[in-house]
Amino acid sequence: MKTISRNNFLKKACFTGICMCGFSSVALSGKSESADQSEETPDGNQLLIQTWISNLLSNLDQELDEEAKRSVLKSCSMVHYENLKMDDVLLPYIGNLEGFIGFLEEKWGWKVEYNKTEKTVVADENKNYCVCPMINKDNENKSAICFCSEGFAEKMFSVVAGVSAKATVISSIQRGDERCIYKIDLDS
Repeated sequence: MKTISRNNFLKKACFTGICMCGFSSVALSGKSESADQSEETPDGNQLLIQTWISNLLSNLDQELDEEAKRSVLKSCSMVHYENLKMDDVLLPYIGNLEGFIGFLEEKWGWKVEYNKTEKTVVADENKNYCVCPMINKDNENKSAICFCSEGFAEKMFSVVAGVSAKATVISSIQRGDERCIYKIDLDS
C-alpha cells in the first residue's frame, strides 16, 4: 500500500472537486440575498459532505499551523472559482473595479468601501450567516474555511483590477463575528 503524507492528502482532497469556498450560494443564484435570510436545510448527501468537511477542518486546525492551513485552503478556492466560471462572470468588469463593486453590491448584496488612495477594498458580505455551502451550520465554528474565501476574493479582485491582490478576512461568522468582512489590498 502506498503511503501519502498528510499535506499531500489534504491537497488532493481539496482538488477532488469538493470546494470549501463560501461564494457559490450567491454566485450561482445571481440574486441578492437579504441579511436575515437563512440557508436551506441540507439533504442527506449534502449533510454527509458537510460533516466530512467539518471533520477535515477540525483536523486541519489541530495538525497544521495557520500558514499551512491558509495555503491548502486558498488553493482549494480555485476549484470553486473555476466551477462557477468566474472568469466569464468577471469579464465585463476587467479594468472596471468600480463597476465590479457595483455588481457585488447589487447582485450579491455586499457593502463595499473602496479607498483609491490606499488601494484597499473592504467588502462586507452583509449577511448574518455563513454562506459557505460546504459546512454544516449546526456544527461548531470552522474558521479555517475562511482561508478559502480569502483565495477566492484574491482571485476575483486580481482579475478585475489587473494587479496582485491580497485578501484577509477581518471579520467572520465562523470566528464568532456578526458578518464576514474582507480587506483586499490591491497591488500588494
